[in-house]
Amino acid sequence: FAIFDILSYQYENFSNSKMASFEPCRTKMEAEGIATSAISAFESTFQSLVSGNTGIIPESTISPSPDLVDATSISGDPDTSLLSKTVVLKLNGGLGTGMGLDKAKSLLKVKGDDTFLDLTAKQVLKMRETYGLNVKFMLMNSFSTSEDTLNFFKEKYPSIAAEEGIEMLQNKVPKIDATTMEPATCESNPSNEWCPPGHGDLYAALVGSGRLDALLKDGFKYMFVSNSDNLGATLDLKILTHFAKEDAPFMMECCKRTENDKKGGHLAVRNEDKQLILRESAMCADEDEKDFQDISKHRYFNTNNLWIRLDKLKEIVDKFGGFVPLPMIMNKKTVDPKDDSSQKVLQLETAMGAAIECFAGASAISVPRTRFAPVKKCNDLLLLRSDAYIINDDIIPELNPLCNGVAPVMGLDSKKYKMVGALEEATEGGIPSLVQCKRLTIKGLVRMSKKTSFVGDVSIVNTSDESKLIPAGEVTGDLDLTDATGLGPLKATSVKSGPIAGQKPGTSGLRKKTKEFMKEHYLNNFVQATFDAIKATGTDVSEGSLVIGGDGRYFNDKAIQTIVKMGVANGVKRFWIGKDGLLSTPAVSAIIRERGPVWQKAFGSFILTASHNPGGPEEDFGIKYNCENGGPAPEKLTNEIYNNTTTISGYKMCNDFPTIDIATVGTTSVASADGSDEVTIDVIDSTEAHVTLLKTIFDFGSIKTLLDREDFSMVYDTMSGVNGPYAKAVFVDELGQSEDSLMNATPLDDFAGGHADPNLTYAKELVKVMGLDRTGAKIDVGDAKIPSFGAAADGDGDRNMILGSQFFVTPSDSLAILAAYADTIPFFKTQGGLKGVARSMPTSGAVDLVAKDLNFDLFETPTGWKYFGNLMDSKDLFDGTDYTPMICGEESFGTGSNHVREKDGIWAVLAWLSVLASVNQDASKPLVTVEDIVVSHWKKYGRNYYCRWDFEGMDKTGATAMMDKMRSESAANTGRVCGKYTIATADDFTYVDPVDGSIATKQGVRFLMADGSRIVFRLSGTAGSGATVRMYIEQYEPTSIDQVTSEALEELVKVALELCDIQTFCGTETPTVIT
Repeated sequence: FAIFDILSYQYENFSNSKMASFEPCRTKMEAEGIATSAISAFESTFQSLVSGNTGIIPESTISPSPDLVDATSISGDPDTSLLSKTVVLKLNGGLGTGMGLDKAKSLLKVKGDDTFLDLTAKQVLKMRETYGLNVKFMLMNSFSTSEDTLNFFKEKYPSIAAEEGIEMLQNKVPKIDATTMEPATCESNPSNEWCPPGHGDLYAALVGSGRLDALLKDGFKYMFVSNSDNLGATLDLKILTHFAKEDAPFMMECCKRTENDKKGGHLAVRNEDKQLILRESAMCADEDEKDFQDISKHRYFNTNNLWIRLDKLKEIVDKFGGFVPLPMIMNKKTVDPKDDSSQKVLQLETAMGAAIECFAGASAISVPRTRFAPVKKCNDLLLLRSDAYIINDDIIPELNPLCNGVAPVMGLDSKKYKMVGALEEATEGGIPSLVQCKRLTIKGLVRMSKKTSFVGDVSIVNTSDESKLIPAGEVTGDLDLTDATGLGPLKATSVKSGPIAGQKPGTSGLRKKTKEFMKEHYLNNFVQATFDAIKATGTDVSEGSLVIGGDGRYFNDKAIQTIVKMGVANGVKRFWIGKDGLLSTPAVSAIIRERGPVWQKAFGSFILTASHNPGGPEEDFGIKYNCENGGPAPEKLTNEIYNNTTTISGYKMCNDFPTIDIATVGTTSVASADGSDEVTIDVIDSTEAHVTLLKTIFDFGSIKTLLDREDFSMVYDTMSGVNGPYAKAVFVDELGQSEDSLMNATPLDDFAGGHADPNLTYAKELVKVMGLDRTGAKIDVGDAKIPSFGAAADGDGDRNMILGSQFFVTPSDSLAILAAYADTIPFFKTQGGLKGVARSMPTSGAVDLVAKDLNFDLFETPTGWKYFGNLMDSKDLFDGTDYTPMICGEESFGTGSNHVREKDGIWAVLAWLSVLASVNQDASKPLVTVEDIVVSHWKKYGRNYYCRWDFEGMDKTGATAMMDKMRSESAANTGRVCGKYTIATADDFTYVDPVDGSIATKQGVRFLMADGSRIVFRLSGTAGSGATVRMYIEQYEPTSIDQVTSEALEELVKVALELCDIQTFCGTETPTVIT
């Protein structure tokens, strides 16, 4: 702790002026809703700072601690009745930043697949099983660890997660500006203005949360507290019984100091009142350093395992007005921990063990080292992960008997292996055996293996800049690896870079202009940020396969080679790449979910697409990551990816890895020069997995019968996007149709200069063939024969547009009709029928009417297929309700089912053909057309007149201001009369996920009319540049189904334009596209 230079600076600035005021801190903390007890405790610490209190404890004022009771010598029978009065609390607020972690340290794997929290939970459950009592367990999390920790328990130990009072939150305190002694500010990231107050906050948190009073009320008398990374600290019934018999208010577990502990704090007795106290290194004057480090004089140190009488704690809290006064610990930092040039600040902390001086009659007990086994460095972590430690029947780590009572002395290179990530890379091949090792010293970069056994004293050196492999078998004595053969083509190098602004992925990944992606470091930064994020979730990228493919747009081929080289550098061992780099988005999902064998199962994918956006060197490029369920990365992961892009300092690359021929299906293996590793690249048939899956879903025989009818014809326009090969595989190869039924079926990197978006505006070639104009109105085609059925796909193959002969089917109507006819599709019928339907909020309510009629579960979600994915995975991933089989849809021409976790354009086409086949089984009768089906549906359910206006390329600032204005006027607009419409509710759509409880806000401004009509506004995040304002208009008519849509909605459109005032904010009332 850098105290003396801070204090001298403080005296220089404040000794001759008025003492700094605490009021700015109080105001800031009160505004944040922090408990009064925490504010009072921090005020005490702050006043200690500004008063000039050095916190120094001179040697002359203390005496060595007397002999302590040895815990191993405690006699007498343990009193099990005490367990019902005892609560076990683990301090779990640390992120382990000193080891390079930015998640709860307790989620780090320490033994096999078990984390600290796994072993802690198992210890609690074992203890309850052993004593037959439900011993109370609590966690004190911080604002940084709470979410991850609670999610962990919900997923793995739901019974513990469901217990009342499982969590108590540590408070947070302001960082203090070292110049002004006022709360520090950080405009770039306001969360940096706060810091944890140290584990001394335990007492303020118990008081402020009401837990202390609640525990006392429920009859709890004793509390055992320890750190979550100390797996040796379990509730010992003998020690508890001793504590109770001794009737002490507070007892600290101590260990005897060794040479390794001499620089740490120690237990002492204050001469003035004979009170036990703690003296930390920062409290020792320079002239007392020799005595401080004398382990024969000051023999005991604090393990941070504490026993507390809750009733006595309550007395002290009441005595001091709501808090426990603890000595100040001060750290000199910068407000942004990742920016050394940012404002210098002071972080004030307290230690919970220091409370020993506040309890008259406090005691201490000497415990064996087995009760003090924290993991503070990578040395500790490697040792615990190795066979030198085993987990006993009580789920407690203990030294392997084969070590003969002495743990190996670990000496990993402190510069190379300070961070956990470096250790993970070094042990990617497994953890070596240490059970026969006495001392291990490693200098330089190495790679270890489970095939290696260290024996006796081992010293390994590598002075080269490349990681070298430690040989398999027994290794003993000195070993110099400097000149050993390295990895060759698999050698990873680190390339320096820095954050690039604007890399926040939206609901469909990151989309920018192609030239932006082609700039130095741009793609690399995002890919590295993604690898770092998925590894942080616990995904082992060295197991299974990484899928890579895209829609074939410009830069696709070069991006794939870059991702492969970065993937190898990040530990990926197997890649599945679509032939020619082509994979449709739904096909990627199918490959992840369906392709085997199991041991090669994909853990995720990079999809290179900007969907329906134009392609080419002057147009758009995009990248998104899909997870092991085949669906888009959830918001939690995309947020982590973005956070990584804002702090990135470099990326990993295997520059010597060969360029892969992606034009030929086959397998390529690349081995390391030292023979220790191998990477496999499978270039796979782009269509095989997806087409195979589709054949299990639909009755291809009945569809072929329909297609072969003389009075039926179809055309499928894939708009020069990726779906061309899939359309050929399905309709030509499987269903025997002529290639003439396909339009623009060859993928082009610029989509033939078009906009591969399947709507009436951009699919103009198909629309004309089907006898329509861009508004959906019929046109005169002369003698030309109009196909019975038409469909279009977008660039990456996940969207669809359905047309009949001179008839346009809106996406909302398409969703409703497919739900109504779901039993015509074997996938649904053989599973007992459709169970649920879901639509995005802007999609019309047409499917709602079907769901009500047929008793389907109905969900209204924000726009984004990931929300549907959660519903689909409710049972499998969240152990919740099974809503499948289900159909989902979005008004933006996206439809699909739970066969994959993406919308699926060709699935929708086959679904419609299945419906048509079901109503046209008798070839002797006139063809029932697409229009016939839709009109019949309207007659039964009524018609939802609906349109969407897209204003593309709008100024983002103006568009955002327009949305903000409508949000701010929600209350005022509710009840407002606009022509013949009355606004029943004006709001901003908020979604509470029924599966995981997550909340999505600001999902669209809605004006819900009293007659059921709707106006919705959204800003789309899928454009490569500028902003797209989407305006949705809907009016339901139960019987008047023959109106022209534009005429039916004319008055409501005028109301919408008046409400948003887009002319003022964006300079236009003319949309780019009307659907």
